Amino acid sequence: MAARKRASSRAIATATATATDTDTSKSETPTSQEHADPPIAPPKSGLIFKLCLFFAIPYFYLLFYHYKIESELQRSILINAGLSLAGFFITQKMIPVASRYVLRRNLFGYDINKKGTPQGTVKVPESLGIVVGAVFLVLAILFQYFNFTADSNWLVEYNAALASICFMLLLGFVDDVLDVPWRVKLILPSFAALPLLMAYAGHTSIIIPKPLVPYVGLEILDLGWIYKLYMFLLAVFCTNSINIHAGLNGLEVGQTVVIASAILLHNIMQIGASLDPEYKQAHAFSIYLVQPLLATSLALFSYNWYPSSVFVGDTYTYFAGMTMAVVGILGHFSETLLIFFLPQVLNFLLSVPQLFGFVKCPRHRLPRFNPQTGLLTGTNDGTLVNFFLRLFGKMSEGSLCAALLVFQAIACCLCFVLRYFLTGWYK
Repeated sequence: MAARKRASSRAIATATATATDTDTSKSETPTSQEHADPPIAPPKSGLIFKLCLFFAIPYFYLLFYHYKIESELQRSILINAGLSLAGFFITQKMIPVASRYVLRRNLFGYDINKKGTPQGTVKVPESLGIVVGAVFLVLAILFQYFNFTADSNWLVEYNAALASICFMLLLGFVDDVLDVPWRVKLILPSFAALPLLMAYAGHTSIIIPKPLVPYVGLEILDLGWIYKLYMFLLAVFCTNSINIHAGLNGLEVGQTVVIASAILLHNIMQIGASLDPEYKQAHAFSIYLVQPLLATSLALFSYNWYPSSVFVGDTYTYFAGMTMAVVGILGHFSETLLIFFLPQVLNFLLSVPQLFGFVKCPRHRLPRFNPQTGLLTGTNDGTLVNFFLRLFGKMSEGSLCAALLVFQAIACCLCFVLRYFLTGWYK
């Protein structure tokens, strides 16, 4: 969850009463409202352009030159990329509009990591992840027209994936509005995963690692319902892990951008190296969902990077986590996905004592901010954010977030290195 403090119920009640009083004079309401809520800061387009250039060069090199990928598959990926690019600009245009609406409904927060400074008193629009989720779903539905036929084997699972993502987006927005307790947050993804589990018709077997084959006596083991239980737990973990590895401007969206980029590179590499059409289609399926996720997330990142002018809310963290869980499950690379999620796994392990009540868990497990120096100091709370500050010393919020995202990228690179050296020996 974001490093924000919601307005108190008394403040919201007062604002609501004021809004009700002003409704009696409708001719004055629009003008006064526009002046009451100043526009958010413009997007950080220069940063986004650099990130896009950094990722697009190796991605399209692999897609068009390094691997011999079928022209029909390239065409589908390009159509999806074109829709994703349109989604980026639509999302970037919609966020300022949506910000005004959520401010009018008192969905805003104050940045705790800027408390004691002028920025700490600014109303920051909350739950802007709803814009990303809405645009993503529209793009994913429109893409069906270009790629799937009525008798496509993947259509049922594709729509089931969208149903789970949509369900999680709704539950995330409900959480932002109602501010549900932590214990309830942990089980919300279990409901959203149901459409995916019920529609899943893929294999339920696993390949036994070669070093273990002599001891197990099998090369392939069918797990049956246990595999679906594993899918369920993976969806719950991925969704909550993005939500609890948060608290800094840009961290929630930034980690999603890094992981999504790694997933796309992995998919292209697997498509190019494989001769199995079904295997290729599974990874193409993943690309069709991750490209829109990356594009819309970059649009949100342009507003959410430090200093943030909008908060993403639990709406976005749940949505992003479920989307990546879905592509990992249906793309059949859940082991690789978990290595991409290595920082989130470490953060979860650090958080276990507080999440399960062994140690007192405060409402916000954030570092301490010193308004005189502008630096953050780590606390004893079990989060990777605080662990980094205790390990490397005091940092500014922007520097700390950048360090955590670099660590995320290193984890993704480690995954590629492990796959390279273990291929042929491990599996």
